[in-house]
Amino acid sequence: MKVFRYLGLIAVAAMLVLTYGCEKHEKTIKIGYIDPLSGPFANVGQHGLRELQLVVEDINNRGGVLGGTKFEIVPLDNKVNPQESLIAFRQLVDQKVKFMFQGNSSAVAGALTDAVAKHNERNPESAMIYFNYGAVDPALTNERCNFWHFRFDADADMKMQALTNMMAAQPSIKKVYLINQDYAFGQAVAKAARSMLNDKRPDVEIVGDDLHPLGKVKDFAPYISKIKASGADSVITGNWGADLALLVRAGRDAGLNVDYYTYYAGIVGGPAAIGDAGIGHVKQVTMWHVNAGGKASDELVERYRARFPDSNDDFFFLTIQHGMELLVQAIEKTGSTDPLKIARAMEGSRYEGITGEVWIREDNHQLMQPLYVSTLEKMGDEGVKYDVERTGMGPKTNFRVEAADTALPTTCEMKRP
Repeated sequence: MKVFRYLGLIAVAAMLVLTYGCEKHEKTIKIGYIDPLSGPFANVGQHGLRELQLVVEDINNRGGVLGGTKFEIVPLDNKVNPQESLIAFRQLVDQKVKFMFQGNSSAVAGALTDAVAKHNERNPESAMIYFNYGAVDPALTNERCNFWHFRFDADADMKMQALTNMMAAQPSIKKVYLINQDYAFGQAVAKAARSMLNDKRPDVEIVGDDLHPLGKVKDFAPYISKIKASGADSVITGNWGADLALLVRAGRDAGLNVDYYTYYAGIVGGPAAIGDAGIGHVKQVTMWHVNAGGKASDELVERYRARFPDSNDDFFFLTIQHGMELLVQAIEKTGSTDPLKIARAMEGSRYEGITGEVWIREDNHQLMQPLYVSTLEKMGDEGVKYDVERTGMGPKTNFRVEAADTALPTTCEMKRP
């Protein structure tokens, strides 16, 4: 009887070892993703999720981190609503997620950065790092900066610096109309445009400055009528998603003949909505685009298209790749997934990306990277190897701003744990 009991204990012990070994082998590092997966901006959030999936799959396919640990994405819908985003954040906390990506809406980003900072201060044992891949209100790395927030896209002021440099060199620009979404980011775009144009081209007249509700306008015809009546030759807009697509479509339908200087013309849905009317007229400032050129750049374009052949869109947020690669680098450097160790390792870290070296500023956690200003042109023209959204047109680089030349002063006073 004792022999059988002994053998039974050995069997139970063996099962526990096997079970523990399997759990250890199957353990993943969870990456939270909070963005709109329903509502008027669902296409933008779903597109960002596809981009994150591609990047995570690339990393997992080459072996993951720490000798084979893989990443797992936990996507949650926030409907571009700050309150919904806070609920989603709590869900990630409950699932013990240590790393969170979000990029659409600076209003959401403001709510999340505050929530992460407060949570981490009160619960250091379950801290989380916020990877901001696209919310570009300058305040997030200035007066609202915090140790747990890292931004991988250039802020609105950095991008406006590039756009207005281009505009300042064009004497044909005389009258500019500003139209933006009425929240932190849109307000920042309008403020920066006024200030920088006045400094660089005081002869340019701002003939209109409209703010409209985020995601609520279904017909932009009244705004287009005001733009036409103003005599504007150029429009500056930070609009994104449906708000940009509907604006440009209304302008096309009304025969508005202006150049659009945008932040997000290339984001999913924009090029298809713009159509041929955008050729030679729609400009954008981005961290990268499909015709940036080079082997690594072209391979990323092709890899995304092969992975998502039915989506008829293209990779846009290179910031997602930067964020994940810098996370991988920090995990390997520290041999840990502890958020405090990772955050400290990421400060000042550098990474050779497909557009060149990028790095994180230690003083405010802003990623420094090259910026591109481009114009939509016909596919097949010089410098336009790829079209976007199978429209027959794609971005052509007008000029590239090197990472070091995008730096602006910061008011951030970082408080570190």
